[in-house]
This record gives sequence, C-alpha cells and structure tokens, in this order.
Amino acid sequence: MAAGSGYLTTHVLDTARGVPAAGLRIELFRLDGESRESLGTFETNADGRTDAPVLPAAAFATGAYELVFHAGAYIEQTGDPLPAGVFLDAVPIRFTISDAAAHYHVPLLLSPYGYATYRGS
Repeated sequence: MAAGSGYLTTHVLDTARGVPAAGLRIELFRLDGESRESLGTFETNADGRTDAPVLPAAAFATGAYELVFHAGAYIEQTGDPLPAGVFLDAVPIRFTISDAAAHYHVPLLLSPYGYATYRGS
C-alpha cells in the first residue's frame, strides 16, 4: 500500500426529489481480504457532500475501500410515503484506489428503489 497526495470525496444526490441528500450517514472502510478497518463516519451537509474529504491526503493510500451509504435512514427521514416501506437500507460501494496521487470521487445517485454510482471528478 503506497501513500500519496491524492484524496477521496463523495456526495449524494436524491434523484427522486431532485435535491442534494442532506443528513445522510456514510461510513468508510479499508478492505484487506475479508477484514474491514473503519476509517470514519461522515454525514452529508446541505449540499449532499461531506465537509471535508472522507479520505484526506495524509491518510490516502492505494488499496481496496468500501463506502457504506445509510440510504434507508435517509429515505425514512424525508417523510415521503412509501407503499411498502424502505426498500434500500445500507448501500455498499466497493472500489480500488490504484493511483496514490489522484483525486477519487465516488458519488451516489439515490432514489427509494434504486441507485447509481460512478467515478467522478
């Protein structure tokens, strides 16, 4: 695992409501085989982003990671009625950082019944 000057950011957009997903809890883990090391818990601000990188340059390193977006709790707090309750609960996104000098951005586009992600900029 090589350390570098890169960093990791994320944000969440509520595509069903057309707004940033404020108040959504996110956890970050470093993966090593089947083990998971917790690196922090974050909450999105009014813009659907965290106030700082979820993995700043000082802690940034190549390797496998997992972001867990606590979608169910967010969807429940929006107050929008769901006919069958919450479908999505925790949304895990596993990805690999291979360039220790790059900025990695992993956004989540969220609705009550589906989501999408991609490597952003």
